Amino acid sequence: MDPDKEEFLKEFGADYGYPNGPKTIDEIRATEFKRLNGLVYLDHAGATLYSELQMEAVFKDLATNVYGNPHSQSDSSFATCDIVREARQQVLDYFNASPKDYKCIFTSGATAALKLVGEAFPWSHQSCFMYTMENHNSVLGIREYALSHGSAAFAIDIEESMDHEVSRGNLMSVKVSQHQIQRRNEARFFEKEPTGGAYNLFAFPSECNFSGLRFSLDLVKIIKEDSERILEGSPFCSGRWMVLIDAAKGCATQTLDLSKHPADFVVISFYKLFGYPTGLGALIARNDAAKLLKKTYFSGGTVAASIADTDFIKRREEIEELFEDGTTSFLSIASIRHGFKMLNSLTTPSISRHTTSLTTYMRKMLLALKHENGANVCTLYRSDNVKVVCHGWGPIISFNLRRPDGSWFGYREVEKLASLSQIQLRTGCFCNPGACAKYLGLSHSDLLSNIEAGHVCWDDYDVVNGKPAGAVRVSFGYMSTYEDAKKFIDFVRTSFVSLPNQIGRYHLRERPSSFPDEGPGKLLAGGVCLKSITIYPIKSCAGFSAASWPLSSTGLQYDREWLLKSLTGDILTQKKVPEMCLISTSIDLHQGILFVESPRCKERLQINLKSNICNGGTGEDFHIHGQRYEGRSYNNEVNIWFSQAVGRPCCLLRCSMSNYYLNNSRCVGMCRDVQSRLNFVNEAQFLLISKESVSDLNDRHEKQCSWSCS
Repeated sequence: MDPDKEEFLKEFGADYGYPNGPKTIDEIRATEFKRLNGLVYLDHAGATLYSELQMEAVFKDLATNVYGNPHSQSDSSFATCDIVREARQQVLDYFNASPKDYKCIFTSGATAALKLVGEAFPWSHQSCFMYTMENHNSVLGIREYALSHGSAAFAIDIEESMDHEVSRGNLMSVKVSQHQIQRRNEARFFEKEPTGGAYNLFAFPSECNFSGLRFSLDLVKIIKEDSERILEGSPFCSGRWMVLIDAAKGCATQTLDLSKHPADFVVISFYKLFGYPTGLGALIARNDAAKLLKKTYFSGGTVAASIADTDFIKRREEIEELFEDGTTSFLSIASIRHGFKMLNSLTTPSISRHTTSLTTYMRKMLLALKHENGANVCTLYRSDNVKVVCHGWGPIISFNLRRPDGSWFGYREVEKLASLSQIQLRTGCFCNPGACAKYLGLSHSDLLSNIEAGHVCWDDYDVVNGKPAGAVRVSFGYMSTYEDAKKFIDFVRTSFVSLPNQIGRYHLRERPSSFPDEGPGKLLAGGVCLKSITIYPIKSCAGFSAASWPLSSTGLQYDREWLLKSLTGDILTQKKVPEMCLISTSIDLHQGILFVESPRCKERLQINLKSNICNGGTGEDFHIHGQRYEGRSYNNEVNIWFSQAVGRPCCLLRCSMSNYYLNNSRCVGMCRDVQSRLNFVNEAQFLLISKESVSDLNDRHEKQCSWSCS
């Protein structure tokens, strides 16, 4: 056995790998996740993986049973009703919720469940929506319903109080730091309606999907029973408080016992629990709380009777039937029992211990990484030094990486390199803007500055004004292994840690001239030998080689500066249009002309490089891989030539030289890449391929050909 793994098992062997379970982790991976086969999947907070045995059971179920529409009266429909009823009970059992107290309402996901609560909650001008800073955007969206009804809304930070004398019974004492109150329709504030009769809603996640912080579930009783003390001085300290828990992330690895923590609303998505099905979630609602929800819309299945040409409806009285619009996703509902069977065989506490062992190990190893000058490589985001109302930490690690000089590696750079190493993870703010700003130390001014600089969700602007705009997140699931964690740690060490006697990392900077006289084939600094240079002027078309080539702020000059776009707006690539590989290009720098040829066209096309207006063509905006571009189009003669070359109508666009900056001119100070722009690239300005990689690819190709011929 690997000595490193032996050391790991000495420390974590009692918790890692389900030693007392029906299968060990190695058996689970070998029999139920064969498809991973070298792939390291570390985005279980985004979506965990379904097991192959689970899916076999689902397919067998659907292949051997007939399930009809539950709104019909046939035998197959009654069979569906029985399956749906059993599924509701399984959900309640998972949360130890008595059907006398709770109902399970199926939705299209946790987001739809949150939207249902927001739409139907009994808001008034005396109500408020209070929520922790660490909340998903889908929870923050409830704020719009509250504000539109004249209610107030505000975020809070919760910490454990140092004043233990004010503790109530077995409940811990907490301190609330309130952020600014948001309100619309200010003039209607404090109508005659008595404050004590208003309903307020407090929302928090069982586990923060940014940091992994597990909030204490005692918050349910603290808010419901002790709100007047912890909100002392606030106009919202009285009133009737209801509590919503976003358990979408947390419930896969943490038990939420509703008999001990009687929240009014809990939302979940089943793909977060066991990978399949997607598009299905649930709202688990206390019966008394559900009866307060005011539903407006009615649909098939939610009414007992209606009259088409007059204002009359009789709604159904059962809570589930009242809120499940239309036909439920009954085949997906039928499949969740196979997921629960898998979870119950391992048990949630065992899954928690297993994933915690991996998280603790990886956190320890990342913190130990040092550059050759002694500087820390990794900055982790969690609040060990703050006495938050915490029930431990989930299997999430969010962090950013630093260079030896203290500057930041961009998280998108980490993600792209990880993908090349067959490691799947998540980067950004994970739809949790409050936690992101809190842990990264971003002020309102920073956030607005980032937006002004053009930064939006899912783009490549990862470091703005010298600060990270998001983070790297790895997260573990019940089928994660030590080998997954070890491969990721090795990836970080080899890709981002500067070690003694290590060949340095080199950065190509803009120069007005071409490469140095050494040129391709000559030995450069650090033992790196550049063998050849290839330029691809038109994205996805054939390129040409050169002995030397000028650099610009976009990389190799004129590289991927043009592209072809269909009349419907799709960007054409060889994956969609293989004929593009037959279009050859070359550039004469002295003449300032791009030459384009195709076997489908008799004449060689010539495009003037110096023409910024593209022969009077118009400009248009479009997006590629989350980046906004402005391109300039060409006249009909050019577009007809390319349409003939690829065999379909299309137009040629050139990346605008003056207008593509995504408002970067507004950046001040250290906005990353403020002085540069990207042409139509997928990954980066420069793509480097080693000779060994090409040889390996050729060897594999030859072997594949020999197998095909044999």
